Amino acid sequence: MLSSASNPVVQAFSVLFMGKNFLRLLGGLGVTIEIALISVFLSLIFGTILGMIMTIKSRAIKIITKIYLEFMRIMPQMVLLFIAYFGLTRTFGIKLSGEAASILVFTLWGTAEMGDLVRGSLASVPRHQYESGMAIGLTSRQIFCFIILPQTLQHLIPLAMNLITRMIKTTSLVVFVGVIEVVKVGQQIIEANRLTIPTASIAVYAVIFFMYFIVCYALSFVAGIIEKREAR
Repeated sequence: MLSSASNPVVQAFSVLFMGKNFLRLLGGLGVTIEIALISVFLSLIFGTILGMIMTIKSRAIKIITKIYLEFMRIMPQMVLLFIAYFGLTRTFGIKLSGEAASILVFTLWGTAEMGDLVRGSLASVPRHQYESGMAIGLTSRQIFCFIILPQTLQHLIPLAMNLITRMIKTTSLVVFVGVIEVVKVGQQIIEANRLTIPTASIAVYAVIFFMYFIVCYALSFVAGIIEKREAR
């Protein structure tokens, strides 16, 4: 029977309690959440505005918004990060930190995706809902606030939460532009203990997995509660 000291699994997880390794991982998670929250907040605001603009019946607006949406969907986020972090700096002399470049890219991407979700949610409300509101003497503002908006939110909330979860998971890419977030911290811990604890990667990546899982599951749980309340 192996002793706890020689057990490779126990030895792997012991790296988390060496020095401030676990606190460093929590700090890295904080950076990840900070970038995600700022990007999500801006995306929700600009995406809602974009979605409402996309409902305007104008050929020029439809062409411009479609090009923007397709560009943000086709281009990988990693490529966009490199363009923002390296391209803008060298081409235009704009100095951006890794965090600022990440927030810029994720906001642009989130705005495009959120805009399309808002447009789809508004378009899903049947036309007769507008007509019924006008028939009973409601103003356009009252129709939007009391008829259209509640139905739109009920359809939009689960889709928006799915987008937010995707954005949080995609923040792991910011490691490629020098941001010291949770994945980067994990790599540093693994590299520092590569010779003494070769199995450290098992514990470190398992903890990072559960950190992402807890954050994303919490969002899904909250989304479920909000969706049930809106359905009442």
